[in-house]
Amino acid sequence: MTPYLRRTGTRTRVRTRTALPAVALLVAALVGGCGPSGSTSTAEASGATAATAGAGAASAAAADAAFAELEQRFGARLGVYAVDTGSGREVVHRTDERFAFASTIKSLAAGALLRKASDADLDKVVPYRQEDVLAWAPITSQHVATGMKLRDLASAAIQYSDNTAANLVFAELGGPAAVQQSLRDLGDSTTSVDRTEPTLNEATPGDTRDTSTPRVLAADLRRYVLGDVLPEGRRGLLTDWLVGNTTGGPYIRAGVPADWRIGDKTGNAGYGTRNDVAVAWPSGGRAPIVIVVLTDRGKADATSDDALIAQATKTVVSALG
Repeated sequence: MTPYLRRTGTRTRVRTRTALPAVALLVAALVGGCGPSGSTSTAEASGATAATAGAGAASAAAADAAFAELEQRFGARLGVYAVDTGSGREVVHRTDERFAFASTIKSLAAGALLRKASDADLDKVVPYRQEDVLAWAPITSQHVATGMKLRDLASAAIQYSDNTAANLVFAELGGPAAVQQSLRDLGDSTTSVDRTEPTLNEATPGDTRDTSTPRVLAADLRRYVLGDVLPEGRRGLLTDWLVGNTTGGPYIRAGVPADWRIGDKTGNAGYGTRNDVAVAWPSGGRAPIVIVVLTDRGKADATSDDALIAQATKTVVSALG
């Protein structure tokens, strides 16, 4: 049996991925068939199924109440998708609503680059001019005279959220349309990639440009980091970049136990948008957990609050157990 949390509409529900009750009872009767009628085994199986469903419902109710309280307390819209890749359990909230992805797209653009580029391409030095350097460019601003290797641009885009580096990676891939096509090639028919930095961060409510959903972003990140889309060496390189991210301290990283290993990419944009997408490796050899938390506030001049993502992550960890 694989219990999971699932959210439909605006309410969180818990269901358990298990065989149909009749099948479960039949298996229990066959396994315990030494009794005259198997009635004892049937009763035990029925009780276990009911207990699992009850525990799942209680967990979902607690998560739903926690997410609703966070939205009210922080005056924000909160989108969450998390999946334990070992058990299949999911925690979801507004999981199919669109949010501006902001700089979290840099992680997927880097994945697309690692899928497309040769080793020689990654070691190629990309020249750029001072006028290409945007306001937030902590790494590229230091190397205008020499240019930077393509692999170092991808690393800077993820680990320092360097906007100039991200635009140069986008250009290498062929622009926003090519980044979007790379996601279509993964099976993502939802994410809309339309602009580059900094205009992709406008995040105007109702504008579907440069948006996606928590569920879809999690699926894309999972394919690149944990799937077989990239060869092992490239997966390792992307993972190292994400684990080495310097901007994620107050967000998902702050909401998980201290001994977990985290690889993430943050993002912030207009209308109080603050996001984090991550793969978490729990201690003790447990399977990785993919966590996506997206937030916004609906007002152009709204500010974000870092604690919201950390608190939502704590709810995820508690619900997954």
